[in-house]
Amino acid sequence: MHVETHDQFDPELDLKFERLVKVTAKHLWTGWTDPEVLKTWFCPPPWKTIECEINLIPGGIFRTVMQGPDGETTENTGCFLEIVKNRRLTWTWMLGPGYRPKDTSEAPFAFTATISFEKVPGGTKYTGHVRHTTPEGRKRHDAMGFQQGWGVTLDQLLALAPLKR
Repeated sequence: MHVETHDQFDPELDLKFERLVKVTAKHLWTGWTDPEVLKTWFCPPPWKTIECEINLIPGGIFRTVMQGPDGETTENTGCFLEIVKNRRLTWTWMLGPGYRPKDTSEAPFAFTATISFEKVPGGTKYTGHVRHTTPEGRKRHDAMGFQQGWGVTLDQLLALAPLKR
């Protein structure tokens, strides 16, 4: 028996961000899958994304380098798990490209994220569902401003001129 697990939410381990937006799923998809576009909106200021590498296949690399206001950088390298064009994108920082297991013991928290775009009357329901490995990691991510940060970055993506792809 197959059980669909995409939307199972565990309040002890997961965070979720949802918003109805008045753009197409195609616009959102392009923002998430074009490295040059992603660099323009992916971090809340004063941070910025200075590098991005995307190989949009299952097991393909998803890598970002973010730079803080004092020049400090944070690199995240993971891989894509699921790609459903204009509908759903799932990646994890717990595996590297080619599904290679990583040592995440030095990371502040490890997670797998699913971004989904659902056509609804008036636009698209945008959902970010982030699954953490531990309750402590979830709490730390939330305390860093998960809801506010995801809201700011979505606003930055929405502010981009209509994207074509």
